[in-house]
Amino acid sequence: MSEEKARQIRGYCMYDWGKSAFETSVTTAILPAWFAYLFLEANGVSVSTMFGEMTSDTFWAWSVTGGALLVAIVSPAFGVIADRTKIKMKMLRILTYLGAGATLSLALAPLFPISFQWVWLFIMFLFANVGLNGAGVFYNSLLPHQGDESEMDGISNKAYAYGYLGGGILLVIHLGLVMGVSGEWVIPFCMATSGLWWYGFALWTFAKVPEPEIENPVEGLQFGSATRLAITELKSTIKNWRSFKTLFLYMVAYFFFIDGINSVTALAGVYGVAVLGLSIMELIMTIVVIQFVAFPAAFAFTWLADKTSTKSALTVSLIGWCVVIVGALSFAPLELAEHEEYDFQFDWSEDHYNVTMLDVDALGDSDDDKAFEATWGHFLPDDAETPGNATSSEVSDFVSVANLGDTRFSASVSGGPDDGGTGLGVNHPTSLGDGKLDWVGSSAREYVWAPLGLTVMIQFLLLGCMAGLLLGGSQGLARSLFGKIIPETQSTEFFGFFGFFGKVAALIGPMMYAILSTIYDSRVAVASLAILIVIGTILMRFVDIEDGIAVAKAADAAKRASTSDGADEPATAEN
Repeated sequence: MSEEKARQIRGYCMYDWGKSAFETSVTTAILPAWFAYLFLEANGVSVSTMFGEMTSDTFWAWSVTGGALLVAIVSPAFGVIADRTKIKMKMLRILTYLGAGATLSLALAPLFPISFQWVWLFIMFLFANVGLNGAGVFYNSLLPHQGDESEMDGISNKAYAYGYLGGGILLVIHLGLVMGVSGEWVIPFCMATSGLWWYGFALWTFAKVPEPEIENPVEGLQFGSATRLAITELKSTIKNWRSFKTLFLYMVAYFFFIDGINSVTALAGVYGVAVLGLSIMELIMTIVVIQFVAFPAAFAFTWLADKTSTKSALTVSLIGWCVVIVGALSFAPLELAEHEEYDFQFDWSEDHYNVTMLDVDALGDSDDDKAFEATWGHFLPDDAETPGNATSSEVSDFVSVANLGDTRFSASVSGGPDDGGTGLGVNHPTSLGDGKLDWVGSSAREYVWAPLGLTVMIQFLLLGCMAGLLLGGSQGLARSLFGKIIPETQSTEFFGFFGFFGKVAALIGPMMYAILSTIYDSRVAVASLAILIVIGTILMRFVDIEDGIAVAKAADAAKRASTSDGADEPATAEN
């Protein structure tokens, strides 16, 4: 490989390095927890809508869905146009500006009232997702132009490996800030630097990766003629789908398995905070480990694909993902054992109880929290330094309400007339038993987690390591396999379909999660994601890769022969 080609491939990989800051620090680690916190401050556990009670993770799922929907609608048409005009790099730039700019704008949330801050995050995250998903269509379409079929697995997995490492490095920096620096500016700073990281390393890609040459380009495309061209060629491709049976069967399989995988990665952060009660710091630490596990795993799966086949290596990773999702159902915070672990702690002092709180900022501005504070605020502490003061009768009433109420809080009494009394709200993370699948978590807690002393943080971390191993193979191999079985002369069109299937799939998973978590609970919603991956894995058995490669080469040969015979001059669009 020439030095120039090596620089080009490195430039291609650096885009993954840059955009992964959004996918790790923003989408997975910090923003879900920040969003859940601000939502809780403004609304409490849930807010009533025309669709019923909706929690923070439900709103988050709808945000992911909305961004994917906007891109899914236009991806195939843009793909056709990009295959007939030299706009791949131009569109990559424009959509990068949108995505990185919206990510940077997330940092502006504190400028708004608390009631609007979570709404601002929702809107900016939606725009950032549009930029990320749209740029992904054009970025992925460049892959077949970076090397030949035998190099595809290596280049695709190398790009993903760069992404895991680049995103992981910035996440370590963010973790250091969150753990070591106090101040309201820290989280917004992490958002801003994620946007700048994405934009800055994308400039490397823009400088090193040339616009690919295309067969028989169309000159002078205007909006109207471009739209007509896109519709005409899309109709032709869809009409002749039987010529690409293997390709379209793979896209259906991809639709299902990537939906499950992407839904897990997109929703894991908010699930960890809203359902399991993880802190932002614990979540970031887990994601850091996942990133650095996924980096070598990407190269390991390239080796496995070389020793077996791309299809076999991908199938191994999909089976592993099913195991991960089943494991996620068993997550369960250990029952509170020590007095100091409770949200409200009442300690007897001669003739009254001193009242301390695990987090004095736990009460937000929601109606439920305001009502709670109006009832009990007279004896709660104003700060961490000065305890509150409560009588024995007040403590008895409080603990009783905590036991029977709908709160997310816990209370414990030490000493005095009510010694040993405890209370646990229905919505406390350790409260299991009411959900359809809570028995899975409670059984795992009783027979596995509690005997081994494994906290929910360690549970999340262990399964996260396995997810990191699988991420290193599933994403890169899915993309490289697709790149092998599409005609290079129609790479953006088919990657447009690839993006369309992926984005529509990205609608189904989060939408299914949102609906099922609203009707049932979050554990039922997580279980549904395993069904998607199982369907995709079964369909993969019927994908004939060798046939797909042969058909793609024949289509390229036919198009190039047609171009050399009758299209010596560039075509001109009719306006």
